[in-house]
Amino acid sequence: MLATLGSNVTHTTSPVAPPEVRGTWLTTTANEAISSPSNTSVTMKRLREIGLNTVYVEIWKNGYTEFPSNTAKKFTNSELRINPSPSGAIQRDLLQETLIEAHRNGLIYIAWFEYGFMAAHQSTQNELRARKDWLSLDQKGNEVAKNGFVWLNPLHPDAQSLLLGIVKDAIKKYDLDGIQLDDRIVWPYIDMGYDEFTQNLYAKEHNGNRPPLDVKDPEWVAWRTRKVEDFSKRFVREIRAAGGKDFIISLSPGPHPWAKENYLIDWPAWSKWNDNPTWDEYIPQVYRMNYPSFQRDWYQQVEFMGNRKTDLIAGVRLVGDGPEQSRNDVTKHAELTRATQTGGHCWWFSRGVLDVFPKELANFYNVPQNGQAPHPRFGSQWRPLPIKATRVRTSTKWRATLTPGKWQLIAKIAGAWQPIKTVKIDAK
Repeated sequence: MLATLGSNVTHTTSPVAPPEVRGTWLTTTANEAISSPSNTSVTMKRLREIGLNTVYVEIWKNGYTEFPSNTAKKFTNSELRINPSPSGAIQRDLLQETLIEAHRNGLIYIAWFEYGFMAAHQSTQNELRARKDWLSLDQKGNEVAKNGFVWLNPLHPDAQSLLLGIVKDAIKKYDLDGIQLDDRIVWPYIDMGYDEFTQNLYAKEHNGNRPPLDVKDPEWVAWRTRKVEDFSKRFVREIRAAGGKDFIISLSPGPHPWAKENYLIDWPAWSKWNDNPTWDEYIPQVYRMNYPSFQRDWYQQVEFMGNRKTDLIAGVRLVGDGPEQSRNDVTKHAELTRATQTGGHCWWFSRGVLDVFPKELANFYNVPQNGQAPHPRFGSQWRPLPIKATRVRTSTKWRATLTPGKWQLIAKIAGAWQPIKTVKIDAK
């Protein structure tokens, strides 16, 4: 973990509210929150002032990383691309930009590899979609799944290497607090898996018998479920080795048992591994159109997690439409996560936080009276406030008083903060 040496940001640090995850997802879709460096700066400051402590920022979307990645360049011949982005537009390192601004404001930063094994939207033609031998197909040979996307085959070794590689690239290059995948780490839908690669692998392990035509055949379902779990175990092992013991490995699946019945992901079973490192936090997407439906399904998720409920965080729908968006009901979801003594809540998505209900959420968190809530895994001093360096008169040198530890020196260049170097201050 690096503290930040840069322009100071003012926000209350005392008193301290009880620890909980107060998060939101940030995406380039359907909002302007991170559409420019200036917007990113304002967004991170506002999120902290409202009372949030964690951001999950999209950095892998529609077949491209939104940061420079050698792995992406190897597999797609494209180092990065911000989506949406007009052809020929100047590319930003969205990860670096959002990471610096988040840490300047004391926010925990989780790099969200949003698309997982999704290669492209059905309206998109890109390098991944062109690799027909990598794609997952249904019985009729269709590559577009029921959700309108084209998916890589989660069992194909090249697809697995691509996903693992881009995640490791980000961990190696940036001072992340964690990474996140969701239910796009699995199958596009229960009717997929009839591509040649998967059929041949199944036949090899079933005395030459090809997969049955019944997509819900018990052994065919169980086999695909086991294969995805095998990759999930490998993913966690390798990312734990790359990120270290304090690094958050986050999963945001669909609610159980719906996700298992439709996408063949049995994530509550993943939380109970005793032969492999497990995911650190689980954020089921309990996106419901009204609070009673959320309440019913959230109690189920808590029960499924058993004795790991403190690692369970609610994914809550907050987009500005639907009957749940009553001004009086917005924060009931967060109150329920506290009542069930789970790890916290995460809002889908930042547009609801910033543009629709900022007053309601700010009043709910009430930072001036209650203080900021530290992240339960890191505590209040994990990301200290930045320290502003002052220029020595008649000199090109700068001066700052730093406590022992590792600090990242940043400077604003052409309107955006850039990393300069890392300095280590030893204890005297």
